[in-house]
Amino acid sequence: MSLSEIFLIGVGLSMDAFAVSVTNGMCRRGKILVTALACGLCFGIFQGLMPSLGFALGSTFARFVERFDHIIALILLGYIGGKMLHDSFHSEGGQPSTEKIGAGELILQGVATSIDALAIGVSFASLMSAAEMLRAALLIAATTFLIAAAGVYIGKYFGDRLNNKAQLAGGLILIGIGVKIFVEHTFFS
Repeated sequence: MSLSEIFLIGVGLSMDAFAVSVTNGMCRRGKILVTALACGLCFGIFQGLMPSLGFALGSTFARFVERFDHIIALILLGYIGGKMLHDSFHSEGGQPSTEKIGAGELILQGVATSIDALAIGVSFASLMSAAEMLRAALLIAATTFLIAAAGVYIGKYFGDRLNNKAQLAGGLILIGIGVKIFVEHTFFS
């Protein structure tokens, strides 16, 4: 598999992480660099680890996870999005938060947006060696890092324009991503 093919797979895998990063950027005020780096690192690490895990564990475990991955993503993103919706109605003026994203929340987002990458790793097992898998995982992680970090800045731009509606919009986006993953895996897989 060529580097350009792996890069395109990385771009495809990073789209959910991009959307969540946009949401994270929309809901933060002040210095955004820390949020961009945290999102980029977290999502990049998870997007690199999940295919590696799928590669290592093989198809037996992956088939089990594939049966439930869409439900897990729906629950995690629904919970985080629901919390944001709740906070948008119960915060001071609905203003975006000045706080950093908590590590626990970011890890949940990372897991929820990278579960589908596990199946990619299983398919890689029949296509490449372990050394090639390591190269693929690093490229996918780097691609996701860049796309997720950019997503935070894009979200910050729109969040500044939405002002007090940013947290509400962010919650709806996360719930929408969870529903999208659930519908795709339930009805179109």
